[in-house]
Amino acid sequence: MSQESEHFTKEKRTLVAMRKTLSAIIRDVTPASSALKSPLSEATVEDIKMCFGLIAAREHEIAKEAGVELNERPQYPDSPKKSNVVSLDSLKSTMKGGDE
Repeated sequence: MSQESEHFTKEKRTLVAMRKTLSAIIRDVTPASSALKSPLSEATVEDIKMCFGLIAAREHEIAKEAGVELNERPQYPDSPKKSNVVSLDSLKSTMKGGDE
């Protein structure tokens, strides 16, 4: 592993840890009822949102520099297929039937 890729790996792990920690803090301080007021000020909430944005932006930069596609989405077994595979044998039999 090159020194540069090792740096990106450490940076990526740091970003993931920061994102997870921020998320955990938010879950811990979020009141169970929406009727209760959050202990965080509006300014703190905005700062946290900005941190998440900066983390996401840097993760995108790292992925782009590594040549990773960012537009990929998870594929689930029960999701509809985007393409329809047609057997060549079925095309041949269809063509033969039309020529007769």
